[in-house]
Formats: sequence, structure tokens, C-alpha cells
Amino acid sequence: MSNTFGNILKITSFGESHGSGVGVVIDGCPAGIKLDNTSIQAELNRRKPGQSRITTQRKEADEFEFFSGVFEGISTGSPITILIRNQDQKSKDYNHIKDVYRPSHADFTYQEKYGIRDYRGGGRSSARITAGWVAAGAIAKLILEDVGVKCQAYVSQVGDLKLDKDYSDLDLAKTESNDVRCPDDAMAQQMFDLIDTIRKDRDTIGGVVTGVISNVPVGLGEPLFDKLNAALGHAMLSINAVKGFELGSGFKGVEMKGSNHNDSFENKEGKIHTVTNHSGGIQGGISNGEDIYFNVAFKPVATIMQDQPSVDKEGNFATVEGKGRHDPCVVPRAVPIVEAMSAIVMADFYLLAQTNKLRG
Repeated sequence: MSNTFGNILKITSFGESHGSGVGVVIDGCPAGIKLDNTSIQAELNRRKPGQSRITTQRKEADEFEFFSGVFEGISTGSPITILIRNQDQKSKDYNHIKDVYRPSHADFTYQEKYGIRDYRGGGRSSARITAGWVAAGAIAKLILEDVGVKCQAYVSQVGDLKLDKDYSDLDLAKTESNDVRCPDDAMAQQMFDLIDTIRKDRDTIGGVVTGVISNVPVGLGEPLFDKLNAALGHAMLSINAVKGFELGSGFKGVEMKGSNHNDSFENKEGKIHTVTNHSGGIQGGISNGEDIYFNVAFKPVATIMQDQPSVDKEGNFATVEGKGRHDPCVVPRAVPIVEAMSAIVMADFYLLAQTNKLRG
């Protein structure tokens, strides 16, 4: 069950980092959706490795194949299966950690839980599996196009370099204009230089991706255990290396008084809106029609190109050698993943709302 996510629009993820491939089964996609292969491939290209010197140098084309659910470029309503074949595995790079637990990886927990683990690139715990999620997210974006909902994301922080600008003051169309995916040119260059310095030091660093969902209809989400914000948090915290999620004012909101934090309502051109948006577009677990915005915190990549002390599976002291091909900072490639997972959630809750209307 842990490999499946969603209510109406369900995705089931499969594959391993160094297996034959990775992919996704998408169930619940409505029939009649025109599946634009170009747009799906474009999303995968944003996530794939080897994009610049500040990303892993693993070379994967990440070209996808439809195995079911599509006829003449149109969704049929049956499960859509997408496969992305692995082409540049170097499994021998991981022989040295076959019996050793890498610090801050899933090696120890997987071994203890299952009694077996695929040590080649982390196997199932590798971020490689998110390629399938991005493909599913591209289809979710196509579903959302019909209602005008748009899911965007950008890098807002790397290490202690923080873009102190509200998303509404940024041109998010500039996000793809640089390798860091920060829509502010000056800050993007600083972030790039910092990541490159960290790479040369054979180390890694974390960062923050900000997500923005616009043109959201009122009424998506349920008031108790299926809150829209809870689903978004679930989706984001399921992404590899994520350690934090905050919606709207988030943790800064604790510093405010209720009189300042409350979002007052106004009638604007015949429609009810909030004057401010500290709630982040969700109140009581239900969308209120304002932009949904949130931050996702990513830890430094656990694999560093330095030797680290650890233990082997027998509990004996061991040294983990710094080897392999890894990102010095994951956030530039995490941007399309954040967008994909937010699109999957929004499409799922939109379809759920439509189902509830039919039942009503």
C-alpha cells in the first residue's frame, strides 16, 4: 500500500535505481484527456540527471514509454502505465557499501525492516524513482488545464542564501532561465556559486523549494482527515530528502498576533476574497480560492565525496568511502518533483469534488 498515493487519481510507483527501469501506474485518469508526449517529456527533462556541473553526472535520457491506457494519444479511462528505462547504471560503484550502512541513508532501516536491501544506488529509496512521479504529474497538469489550475515551484533558498521576496513579486516564468531554477538572476548566480564551491569541497548542502498553486477553485479538500493541506504535506514529505513543510505563514505565523494574522474578507468585483493570505489559500482544510503557497525544506544530500565513520551489518566499525555520482544540492532538480506532486494532489481533489457533486 505504501507504493500507492491518491484517492480518485491514484499513482502506484515501481522500480529501483539500478534495476531495468522505473515507472508509474496512473489509475483514475478520466477518459478523453489528450496526452501531449512533448509536454510530458519536457517535464522529465527538467528532472533528469546530468543537466549541469552542479547536478549528478549520471546520464539518463529519461525517455518514457506508454504501456497501457492510451489510444491514439488520448486517455482511455483504463490504468495508464509508464516505463522509463534505466540506461546508465554503474552498480559496481556501490560494491563498497554492500555490508556497510551509509550515514543518514535508508540502508540500516531498510535492512532492519525487510531483512534485505538493494544497495545499488539505494534501490527503492533512491530519488531515481521520482521520474515516474514527474511523468504522472505531467498528466495531472494536463487534467488541471481544463480548470485553469497552475502548479509552479522555484528554488527560494540554498544553505544560508535566501531569496527574501514574496512569490507575487517574482516573475516565475524566469525559473527555467538558469541552472538553479531561482527566478531572481542575481540570487541564482550566488546560489550556483555556493553549490559549485560545495561540490569542489566534496560536500553537499540543502535548500528550500517554494510551491505556488494558482487559480484554485473554492471548496477542494475535506474538513477532517483529508484536509487539502494535509494531502499536500503528505505528498511533499514523501519526496526523498524532504525534512520540512510549511503552508502560508508557516512557522513565521507564530510570531504574529491574531489581529494581524487573520485574513479579512472583502467583496471584489462580485466575488469574495481575502485581503491578505496568511492562510496560504486553505482554511479549515478546504481551499478558499486564493493562491496556495508553501515551502519544502530539503536536507543536504546524504552521500558526500568524503570518507565517513560508520558500522557494518555486524556492528563492527567501518569507513564509508565517498564514491559515486551524486547531486551536491538536490533542490534544482527537485523543483519539477514538487510541481508534479502538487499537481497530483490538486487533480485528485478536483476529481474527488466532481465525484461528490455527482453523488449529491
